[in-house]
Amino acid sequence: MQYGYFDDKEREYVITCPDTPAPWVNYLGSPEYGAIISNNAGGYSFAKSGANGRILRYVFNQFDEPGRYIYIRDNLSKDYWSASWQPVGKNLTRYKSECRHGMAYTKMRALYAGISSEVLYYVPLDAAHEVWAVAVRNDSDVVRELTVTGYAEFTNNPNYEQDQVNLQYSQFITRTEFENDHILQLIHGNLDAVAANGKEVDNKDVGYRLFGLAGQRVSGYCGNKESFLGRYHGYGDPQGVTTGKLDGSMNYNENACGALSAVLVLNPGETAHLAFIVGAKNREESRALMARYADPAAVCPEELAALKAHWHTRLENFQIHTPSAEMNSMINTWNAYNCFMTFTWSRAASLIYCGLRNGYGYRDTVQDIQGVIHLAPEQAAEKIRFMLSAQVDNGGGLPLVKFTHNPGHEDTPDDPSYVQETGHPAYRADDALWLFPTVYKYLAETGNLAFLDEVIPYANKGAATVYEHLQRAIDFSLEHLGPHGMPAGLYADWNDCLRLGAEGESSFVAFQLVLALRIQKQLAEEKGDAAAAEKLAKQLADFSALVEKLCWNEDRYIRGFTEKGEVIGRRTDPEANLWLNPQSWAVISGLADSEKAETILHTVQEGLNTEYGVMLMQPPYHAHAFDGALAVIYNAGVKENAGIFSQSQGWIILAEALCGHGNRAFSYYKANSPAEQNGCAEIRKLEPYCYGQFTEGKDSPHFGRSHVHWLTGTASTMMVGAVEGILGVRPDLHGLRLSPSIPAAWDGFTMEKSFRGKKLHITVQNPAHKESGFTSLMLNGAAMPDNYIPADKLAAENEIVLTM
Repeated sequence: MQYGYFDDKEREYVITCPDTPAPWVNYLGSPEYGAIISNNAGGYSFAKSGANGRILRYVFNQFDEPGRYIYIRDNLSKDYWSASWQPVGKNLTRYKSECRHGMAYTKMRALYAGISSEVLYYVPLDAAHEVWAVAVRNDSDVVRELTVTGYAEFTNNPNYEQDQVNLQYSQFITRTEFENDHILQLIHGNLDAVAANGKEVDNKDVGYRLFGLAGQRVSGYCGNKESFLGRYHGYGDPQGVTTGKLDGSMNYNENACGALSAVLVLNPGETAHLAFIVGAKNREESRALMARYADPAAVCPEELAALKAHWHTRLENFQIHTPSAEMNSMINTWNAYNCFMTFTWSRAASLIYCGLRNGYGYRDTVQDIQGVIHLAPEQAAEKIRFMLSAQVDNGGGLPLVKFTHNPGHEDTPDDPSYVQETGHPAYRADDALWLFPTVYKYLAETGNLAFLDEVIPYANKGAATVYEHLQRAIDFSLEHLGPHGMPAGLYADWNDCLRLGAEGESSFVAFQLVLALRIQKQLAEEKGDAAAAEKLAKQLADFSALVEKLCWNEDRYIRGFTEKGEVIGRRTDPEANLWLNPQSWAVISGLADSEKAETILHTVQEGLNTEYGVMLMQPPYHAHAFDGALAVIYNAGVKENAGIFSQSQGWIILAEALCGHGNRAFSYYKANSPAEQNGCAEIRKLEPYCYGQFTEGKDSPHFGRSHVHWLTGTASTMMVGAVEGILGVRPDLHGLRLSPSIPAAWDGFTMEKSFRGKKLHITVQNPAHKESGFTSLMLNGAAMPDNYIPADKLAAENEIVLTM
């Protein structure tokens, strides 16, 4: 079934059937103030940290409640409904709705009983508050008196977990107050006298939250959740709405809320405007903010226009026009937007990540950066600097980088204090190795080779140039080798369900190290560091030969060795005998020669491919798992136990494209693309405009169902697989190579790309219907010797024609 469609012109996904199989959400805001909103107005808000800055309450894994609710009541008929279909849930034969998720804003339109409403939810650009801008129009032919009520449910404690479970504490620190046009919630309000003297108690101070009504006179208010809902009522029939009156009660040692009403008398065809404002604002800030929105009909459209301009300009740096409308929607808008959300929030806050992960995962964030480098390279560079400053001086990465990260002064996994605070007891084998493809992509996109000489502190002590940081990452791997001379798996090697330890060895990390050595050798040559280049060349040759000798097994590469020396992933193993990532990374790293690359990619297609993507491994673990094979804890076909792990799809797409297999690369892309599954949402369940972490594999009775939306490394790897792989846009240190691997059926495609301050208008023609290869490349009317464009040959505007 299809619940909506892509509006590419407006860069919106339009939900026309509100009863979606799961909450379909959008992100609002910035690192200063974040918000998640579903198509039925469920979700929550937080200031800076989803763990310690929670403002609005949400109950996870239940019914998408509570949320940002706006109720409308006809005071003559006493009928009532909500501006979003839920929570009241009127019969859909009489209630018509449309939800438009856009770039950092969401619009909800409804028509019921002759009344039209539109609510625009957004966080203004560079602001730390949210706005619910409401327009209500009388479409009937009689005068209507309506009561419009906004409801926000505050947490009693900014820490999500404390609010939910530590009730003996959190319920007794909160109270609410009403002033003119807004409600203030005070947390630890009894500390106001202490705070006035510039002091804190137990590191605590008074916290404030605002819920205000602008544009109309407040006719009723309530700051107490129980009083608003009424005993034995719910969000669908709150007493404050059904009776048409908010009782004015405030919260003191109960559950806080903000509820404000306005009575509107509308003539036929007349529209009224109002806005509800939410934020963590003190008294003075709240008064000033409410004054700003005195005329929401004037202010809110201006703020929306600024928000749209910001996002649309950012996305214009790379646009495509291919025969695949679904690919166009994803690459031009939604995959890019998904990458920026993951880049911003890492794994900190969604409807699955509840917000308690109070920091950035090292490997996650360094990979996430890759997805936005071609769109916002300097913003990416800032995050690269940040992550380099979270590298320990031994070359490893901090498994979790705290939001309060203080370079040069951090504890590490070698310190019990770090383990106690973060819950991460040891280094992971892959963390710092992700720096190599990420830093190289930045250098190639920008040509800013001076970046290599920037001095950046280590997390714990000392500082080094970027070039030296990268070398230390290689040293870390070479200093943590197992008995066979392969990199030790340590606490994890990307796959958190492979606990290989200090004596177990990982082929995945081995392939990463091959790529790292290859990149570092190139950088050494670029810097004129001949001694380092010679040493790296020998290390690369010797190590590649070792990995080839140890890991090749008939028609595949093995996954590694256990701490007991047992081989993981042999063809004859009863379970888990074929793993996806070693095959794709053997190609990406450049280790596999063309013959072996063809063999392993055929093995993957025959043994792991499904209509919903390529499984992570097969057969699933059940009776033959080794001690460190934690995947066995999952049901068969789920997550790491033979699920279709979405992040890995980008790597197999890239591997196929690097080998020139356009048909197969695109078939894998389609299988995992959310937009391609817009018509079978009842199977996928997740939003058809963002990626999920995994899809259940063929061993599951729910084959094709996807999970863990939005904040997944999939957004980045699929962007790289599509742009560098299928579309063939492959910058290097001195220019750009165009090497598409596309379906043979395509006649061609076009691209618009910003590159090093220049505009590229690229046309790819495929008259012979090839999957890959080229016959000619024209740059501004001049023939190029091959499919490579040196950066110094580019003009301000460039017409580029590649004929395949």
